[in-house]
Amino acid sequence: MIRPFDLIVFDCDGVLMDSEIVSARVVAEDMTEHGIPTTPEQAMARFAGVSLRTMKPIIEAERGAELPSGWGERMVAKIATAMAREVTEIPGARAILERLDALGIPWRIASNSADAEMDAKFARTGFTVLVRGRTHSAPRLFATGGRPKPAPDVFLDAARAEGVAPGRCLVIEDSVTGVTGAVAAGMTCYGFLPHGDGAALLAAGAARILRRLDDLAALVAPERVGA
Repeated sequence: MIRPFDLIVFDCDGVLMDSEIVSARVVAEDMTEHGIPTTPEQAMARFAGVSLRTMKPIIEAERGAELPSGWGERMVAKIATAMAREVTEIPGARAILERLDALGIPWRIASNSADAEMDAKFARTGFTVLVRGRTHSAPRLFATGGRPKPAPDVFLDAARAEGVAPGRCLVIEDSVTGVTGAVAAGMTCYGFLPHGDGAALLAAGAARILRRLDDLAALVAPERVGA
């Protein structure tokens, strides 16, 4: 029997927004400027789903020196600017969110991205009104001791906001970092991977692999999808 859920929590990058290669290019350019020649493909392989806060000490260790003061804030601005010009939605993203609304299934978004980055992505793709009041940013939690994924904090923040127990939440994630955080939160996680075998996501604790977002409605509300 399909397990019912009271809240669906979506990752943003790579699940709703086709944004990971855009941010990877910005990261690669910055790493190259700081003495670590890096391609966008290399940056995406290393840092997909990883927050800037987690990324910073890794880059500093590799270059053997601290990054300049204010590096994180400048990177957020650079990434937001790039998103405002280039990002597109993942096929089926708007349709699944609107379908869940029609089915009466609550959903939220939990991301390692800063609010400025998410705002730029959603403005560019026309999602601003649709997602208003339903986004949760790990950097927004830093001031109160919150941690980025793979910690569970941003997922738990989403569950608290909706008043739903973690065990009644389903998370949709495309990275090992995100799957790890969702499992740590006590939530069921489905990996989203249009291509590839999904072995790494399953090994991290994903319960199954989704190939298309429009498959989700039939999994979470099979009795209502045809209504």
